[in-house]
Amino acid sequence: MAGKVGSSNTGGSAGAARPREIVCANCGQTALVRFEPVYEGFRKVGETVICTACGFRYEPGTEVPFAEPQESRPKIFSDDDRPAAINIFSEEERRHSCGWCKNFVVNPFTQRCGLTNQPVEATGLCLRFEAKPGDSQ
Repeated sequence: MAGKVGSSNTGGSAGAARPREIVCANCGQTALVRFEPVYEGFRKVGETVICTACGFRYEPGTEVPFAEPQESRPKIFSDDDRPAAINIFSEEERRHSCGWCKNFVVNPFTQRCGLTNQPVEATGLCLRFEAKPGDSQ
């Protein structure tokens, strides 16, 4: 997939994703590229594509040998490789912590229990837990 530097193939439009890998004509490696703007005075007139492996510059208007899109490459990781979701609280403790209690008082300096006036953490558990009014569980 070759494209000209600064053309619509390199993602000149604001919302389009630009190809980030090339098969460099200079070193022959598949490498990431760096896009650098080219200015005439204070006006941007194009972009230079630079191979990060060897530093070769593709000037505006020249063909750039972009690598194949990501979709055609093999998928290395599957959904089975993702870590399992971490559950901190058991189901009976869920939303029964101080942060969900109607007696939990927050101010800029500390968090306190409205019943005991003791400093507490939002993740603390209490036997006198009362759900906030209108709080659906």
